[in-house]
Amino acid sequence: MKKEWIFLLGLVFVTINSAQAEQVGSVDTVFKLFGPDHKIVVEAFDDPDVKNVTCYISRAKTGGLKGGLGLAEDTSDAAISCQQIGPIVLSDKIKNGKKEGTVVFQKRTSLVFKKLQVVRFYDASRNALIYLSYSDRVIDGSPKNALSAVPIIPWNEVK
Repeated sequence: MKKEWIFLLGLVFVTINSAQAEQVGSVDTVFKLFGPDHKIVVEAFDDPDVKNVTCYISRAKTGGLKGGLGLAEDTSDAAISCQQIGPIVLSDKIKNGKKEGTVVFQKRTSLVFKKLQVVRFYDASRNALIYLSYSDRVIDGSPKNALSAVPIIPWNEVK
């Protein structure tokens, strides 16, 4: 009984902490007779701490019966592209951020143990934000990763 509660609490914790992204579109990659097709999904999210930075992630989504029920584990394949969409003002917290970066996005890619993460770094010498996407698992992560850099450029607003 205790193990079931721990499992349920872990599942709730993962669900609560995962940021939501807006799905922009998707393409099917493999036809599945039962359940949804395998696909590549494109999603967008805004950096929660930096106004006017939007990131787009493309990732593999497993279909079939297991995928349709949410029981399949998605592959670690993902790509990321982030852009400045308006004027950026960085807080001191970001300018003095830790070398390990700050997690700005998480998406569950298996029932419990695997997630896609995006970590933001600040490169002070180049005045740029760096976004690293990768997949991790409790026991065995993946070295597959993708990187996007956003140079902070002065933004002239038309009046």
